[in-house]
Amino acid sequence: MTRRRLALGLMVLATICTSTAAWARPKQLKSASEVVTALLAGTPVHAVLHYKDMKLTDDAGKDETSPDATGGMEITTWEYFAAGAVHNPVGYFAASETHLIKHPRYGYVLNYVKLSVYDDGQVKIVAQYLAPTTYEVMMDETFTTLVADGKNKGGAVFFVGD
Repeated sequence: MTRRRLALGLMVLATICTSTAAWARPKQLKSASEVVTALLAGTPVHAVLHYKDMKLTDDAGKDETSPDATGGMEITTWEYFAAGAVHNPVGYFAASETHLIKHPRYGYVLNYVKLSVYDDGQVKIVAQYLAPTTYEVMMDETFTTLVADGKNKGGAVFFVGD
């Protein structure tokens, strides 16, 4: 009897853990409007950025080979600008982060990343390294891509959930 109860208990526990894990999985947002809707509802949104799937332009306007690198950020502070709000033809939201890092070539720098997502699904990421005392721009790159929707080769993937 004790073994049967133990086996039944383990089966119930396994079922609960499996269903809880499925419930807790992040849900991909597949359009800019889904991302904005989540943000407007106060839902935390996570961005995963696959730079190798983006177009890279350096500070001189020259196209470069994108690095095989991936980054991520939780979008916590953001602003949405409807079309025409700031002389912009397309509505968009913008979010940014800055962190002090130690780069192998530049030493200690402020790593500034600005993410802009446009209503038409275009995504622009400005990445800069700034000298921490003078704010001199040490590196300046712009990445462009699309919101990944499962059909396109967009390098910006957005999620809600844990």
